[in-house]
Amino acid sequence: MAKDPAKRAAELKDLLERANVAYYADAAPFMADSEYDALLAELAEIERRHPELADPHGPVARVGGRPSEGFESVAHRVPMQSVDNTYSIDDFRAWYERCESTLGEAPVLVADPKIDGVAISLRYERGELVQAVTRGDGEKGDDVTANVKPIRSVPLRLRGQTPQVLEVRGEIFMPNASFDSVNERRVKKGEALFVNARNATAGTLKSLDPSVVRDRGLRFIMHGLGQVEGLQAATYWDLVQACRGMGIPVSSRTQRCQGVEQAVQAIEGFAAERASLDHAVDGMVVKVDRLDFRERLGSTSKAPRWAVAFKYPAERKPTKLVKVEWQVGKGGTLTPRATMEPVFVGGTTVRHATLHNIEEIRRKDIRVGDTVVVEKAGEIIPQVVEVVMAERPKSAAPIEPPSRCPSCGEQVEQEGPKVFCRNAACPDQFRERLKWFVGRDQMDIEGLGEVIVDQLVDAGLVKRYSDLFTLDAARLAGLESETVNKKGETVVRRLGDKTAASIVASAEAAKGRGLARVLASLGLRLIGAAAAKTLARAFPDAEALLAAKESDFEALPDFGEITAKSLAHDLDRADVRRMFADLAKAGVDLKSPLHRAEAAEDSPFAGKTVVLTGTLEHFDRSTLTERLESLGAKVSGSVSKKTHLVIAGAEAGSKLDKARELGVPVWDEAELLRHLPKA
Repeated sequence: MAKDPAKRAAELKDLLERANVAYYADAAPFMADSEYDALLAELAEIERRHPELADPHGPVARVGGRPSEGFESVAHRVPMQSVDNTYSIDDFRAWYERCESTLGEAPVLVADPKIDGVAISLRYERGELVQAVTRGDGEKGDDVTANVKPIRSVPLRLRGQTPQVLEVRGEIFMPNASFDSVNERRVKKGEALFVNARNATAGTLKSLDPSVVRDRGLRFIMHGLGQVEGLQAATYWDLVQACRGMGIPVSSRTQRCQGVEQAVQAIEGFAAERASLDHAVDGMVVKVDRLDFRERLGSTSKAPRWAVAFKYPAERKPTKLVKVEWQVGKGGTLTPRATMEPVFVGGTTVRHATLHNIEEIRRKDIRVGDTVVVEKAGEIIPQVVEVVMAERPKSAAPIEPPSRCPSCGEQVEQEGPKVFCRNAACPDQFRERLKWFVGRDQMDIEGLGEVIVDQLVDAGLVKRYSDLFTLDAARLAGLESETVNKKGETVVRRLGDKTAASIVASAEAAKGRGLARVLASLGLRLIGAAAAKTLARAFPDAEALLAAKESDFEALPDFGEITAKSLAHDLDRADVRRMFADLAKAGVDLKSPLHRAEAAEDSPFAGKTVVLTGTLEHFDRSTLTERLESLGAKVSGSVSKKTHLVIAGAEAGSKLDKARELGVPVWDEAELLRHLPKA
């Protein structure tokens, strides 16, 4: 073993990188996880003692990421298109015949398992990972590089001879065992469970703390390519083999098929095999192999003509319907929810399913006590597909909607297939509205997940929105909740002191979010974030807003007659006016900094299109956006010739490069602070 720190660091980096490739790309591990962790800790200690040896693309870089303030929107060099679906072998054959007819010959195909994860594009330049971007809308996505680096199956540096530019497209996913482990930990913390592994993966990638990614065992597998410079190949299969040789994980079940019949065999053979995998797969994507054939086949505006996804039918299982409960949503809609005997379907144990509405129940003639067939729609949401009539017992009871709200007891109303509770003071409606109110895109009170919100309401600590801003940390820390573990045992969980203090601090910070955020959080009918900003620009504070008339609202940009009438009606309600008064009394800022934007002609930001990039020390992204908008700026997500100014923080990415290329002025944070008026 080398004594010199530089030599030892080089040895460790080489060994750890080879271990990652062997495990994830070659499926031939040669090192136990415990040994890997010990060597990684040794390397981290060397880099801590000798900062000059730190490698931004080495193994330690996976664990050294700092929390992000937000995610930049980045344009894809090559669009990330979706793939058209087919659900029958006949339709798949028809797709192949169309390809054959256009090309004038039978194309060779490549079949890949369709992993149920989150699509990602990894950009390597000269063999080093420089950017990871989510699919987004296909044209642009979020830069999540800091959160992708901790994923061990993602190479930070490619091995062997590498091209100048290589964009690898693939799926990031959470293995079943990791998903179960994550949900077990969430139960212990009193947090809401993730519905499925895909949602858990998406939420993990959007975490502002990269350490969360490290703890959740995410994996990556390649399934395509974007921009490529300096890598010559005639077929996709050859590109896949080249990528495999560079250490990029590729599915071991990727197959080359000489024609449609081999592809059909691959699809049908994999149908049974997929259940044995350690992660969710919902189909196979079949692609034309030759790259010149792909160019000839081209694409529609949404999807390539040279690829199709064969989706396997959703798994269905029979079980017994035990009872039906009517749940009240934040808008007052009563939705029937089935409770069934537990059944394992689509990779998870299902006990509940939506029945949609009373007309759907009657159309399917669903009764309590029936044996019903359950499937997971899109392999996500459980639903009752049909009744097994041959097994219907004589005691099966028809399902009828309640005449009174199960939460508040008020008379309900029915409009078509839907049943509503019109009582604005309905406890369950408030409970659901409260969960919306505290959400990240609303008032953003961290730590208040669904479980804790339920605890607060059940304990009587929060009866109105304003109560959130007068919570006492000592009282919060005494909250207890009951959960059921895998053994069926009831476990009592207590809210910790640190969590309680964090919630109180976050609520205090939320007081200053301003009128636009408050309006977007209240759940007023037809008033979302865009409409809330329009109102906040038009009125200086809540008092002026409450004094406005329907005609004032109708005159606003993008406000039609229906929205204006609905808003005027809601703001005239006594309970809504009392709600604003209570928030003001609790210290919530109901003034609108956006209203000053029209009077900000002397501001250096007035009328300017501004783009934010990188991590800023003194601001989070949403707060700075609102501050600049209050000074007359328009904050955009992308740099173009129409951009007037780019504000660049630490680790600024492609937006900064684009600004320099176009000659757009760039300010650092110090320059920004010099131009911002003192609050």
